[in-house]
Amino acid sequence: MTQNLVIVESPSKAKTIQKYLGQGFTVLSTMGHIRDLPSRELGINVNEDFKPLYVNLPRKTKTITQLKVAAAKADVVYLATDPDREGEAIGWHVSRVLSALNKPTHRILFYEITKAGVQKGIEEPRDLDMHLVDSQQARRMIDRLVGFKISPFLWKVLYSGLSAGRVQSVALRLICERQAEIDAFVPEEYWTLAASLRTANDVTFEAELSKIKGEKAKLGNEAETNAVLKGLESAKWHIEDVQTKRVKRNPYAPFTTSTLQQDAFAKAGFTTKRTMSIAQQLYEGVTLPSGETTGLITYMRTDSTRVSGDAVGQARDLISAKYGEKYLPKSPRMFGKAGQSNVQDAHEAIRPANPGLEPESVKNSLTGDQYKLYDLIWRRFIASQMQPAQFDQTAIDVLAGDDYTFHATGSDLVFPGFLKVYSDKEEGDENRLPGGLTAGERLDCDALKPEQHFTKPPAPYTESSLVKILDKEGIGRPSTYASIISVVQERKYVVSEKKKLNPTDLGKVTNQLLTTHFAELFNTEFTREMETELDKIETGELEWKTVMRQFYSHLETWLESSSKNYSEIKKGLVEEREEVCEKCGKPMVVKWSKFGRFLACTGYPKCKNTHPLDENGNPETAAPNDGSAAGTEELGNCPDCGAPMVLRSGRFGKFYACSTYPKCKYTKPYSTIMPCPKEGCNGQIFQRRSKRGKVFYGCSHYPKCDFVTWDEPVAKSCPNCESNFMVQKSTKALGDYLYCPKCKHKITSAGSTPDANEQS
Repeated sequence: MTQNLVIVESPSKAKTIQKYLGQGFTVLSTMGHIRDLPSRELGINVNEDFKPLYVNLPRKTKTITQLKVAAAKADVVYLATDPDREGEAIGWHVSRVLSALNKPTHRILFYEITKAGVQKGIEEPRDLDMHLVDSQQARRMIDRLVGFKISPFLWKVLYSGLSAGRVQSVALRLICERQAEIDAFVPEEYWTLAASLRTANDVTFEAELSKIKGEKAKLGNEAETNAVLKGLESAKWHIEDVQTKRVKRNPYAPFTTSTLQQDAFAKAGFTTKRTMSIAQQLYEGVTLPSGETTGLITYMRTDSTRVSGDAVGQARDLISAKYGEKYLPKSPRMFGKAGQSNVQDAHEAIRPANPGLEPESVKNSLTGDQYKLYDLIWRRFIASQMQPAQFDQTAIDVLAGDDYTFHATGSDLVFPGFLKVYSDKEEGDENRLPGGLTAGERLDCDALKPEQHFTKPPAPYTESSLVKILDKEGIGRPSTYASIISVVQERKYVVSEKKKLNPTDLGKVTNQLLTTHFAELFNTEFTREMETELDKIETGELEWKTVMRQFYSHLETWLESSSKNYSEIKKGLVEEREEVCEKCGKPMVVKWSKFGRFLACTGYPKCKNTHPLDENGNPETAAPNDGSAAGTEELGNCPDCGAPMVLRSGRFGKFYACSTYPKCKYTKPYSTIMPCPKEGCNGQIFQRRSKRGKVFYGCSHYPKCDFVTWDEPVAKSCPNCESNFMVQKSTKALGDYLYCPKCKHKITSAGSTPDANEQS
């Protein structure tokens, strides 16, 4: 019997595929890359036309040995790494490692890990696509050149250990520029005026002032609003016009990687990294109640909304049987935008591998997160092949006196169409107007409701909105978004607070340096053009070394320009201050260290007095310290040794410590939120940061007490279940509200909102 070796990337995927292929096939995994550029050197010979120096990864020595042993016994080797640019490159590296064995080697693609999908892949072998490999090589080497050549600039100006990245630094720039917009925003006052109106039949509705003497109403202050109120004192009210029209809303396209990440964040609260991890699990396979192991979704790294005819047919059959013919369009829906040049259409959209496997039927085989994501993918795909939703939209103009026009709009859902399967909580039939209103009908005004407002700054980026702008601007590719967002947080350039991405001081100064001295490299236009060139390498339109030569020529020019004035650049980061050193009388200035900004004496090195700065840039200390960047502040006595306690600043923020350190190592959190709610624990809850910079809340008695929450806890008992704490949350629909993790009860500004389970 012929012995075949199939090589994939993931061990879990290997197990699923092995069950389908059976005897005669051995399936092994690489567990990612097995070769790469060396970690401690550039690994690119620029003088030999960008010849890469690939090395076997030390941590993969055992894996490589296993592959070689298995390949030596096999008659045929199949490279079944992931069906994308990165997977093609991994397959090529595997072929190089096994080349000495001279085994017949084929490339196969599994777009879905199902029996049919695996069989189709085996039946359609091909050669490695060197255009794909070259595109990945070019991307890898350009990113390596940027990292190895630009990062030392940051080390010389700030401190060692910082990094720059071709795409991550552009993402950081977007976040910093949004924060700069927010910081520079000046709120402007404006007023709105609503009228509570009543018909002769005692039907009420509200309308808002829209025009004054035929011009758009603009109320800039209370005086202008009061003038309108005075003009309305004796006004007669009647309906001037009623317009109703039937509108259709078409379903969304099936998910791409980008839209899945955005929707999973909005609907399930998943980070991009978490979404991709769960999607990988669904793609690689789960064991169903029948005992069968199968992949539940198609490959999850895709820009395409294209769907196979077979899958569309299965979806249409299910819609007809489950929801009825009235929900089924006469012909299948086709998605995709003509001329969308940045779409990689090698794969289908993300969809259920078998649309007939409804979420409820596999729920017991999935974790909670897996179920949420599969349910989202399944509903989005099925809804994409359903009829449009239909609404009656009504617009009413009400005339008050001769000068004032009030406007009201509403919509009624006439036919749910795809909304029966895939609803959007932000849309629907909540804004309704009473029926039967006619032009000329007289009205009574029950009340006028003036309200003061102030314009709001743009919102900080969330992971979802950042993914959306990255996708729109063509920065990176959807498969890299999760990594980009993780890296800027791991480098402590950005922190995630209440799901908002905020730049740190380090992120701001890093962005300032990079965009000032490498403006042509770290901008959206150049990054987008580079992605386009990499795509052209993939299709064979460009030769990869040509792209490398052009890029390196630019890079050398930028580096030469930036290297001429390191000392001047560093001086430019020093901020003069009004404070005077209390130790020697010389001026104090703001400098940078690996722990952040701090106040330092200009008499250094003779005077080493320093103070840390708080979040507002104010000195935290009341007395000079011994020269470290931490600083101290008198704060009671140490409970262990009786010495004074001081406030210090470390790399993870502020904390209280005994002044006799290292003799006494007592510390406690800087600020506590509330007593620990866990029964029997007398610790305090305080804010902490994960290694990736994300804020969470934990107990001061950790690891003895394992209480932890991502949401800020509040010492308020739940009125529904009497739990001894609730947490603060915020959504676009509800605003800020309190939430009980135990019973899911919500308390909004308008009052309690019971969970669905409470309403029975």
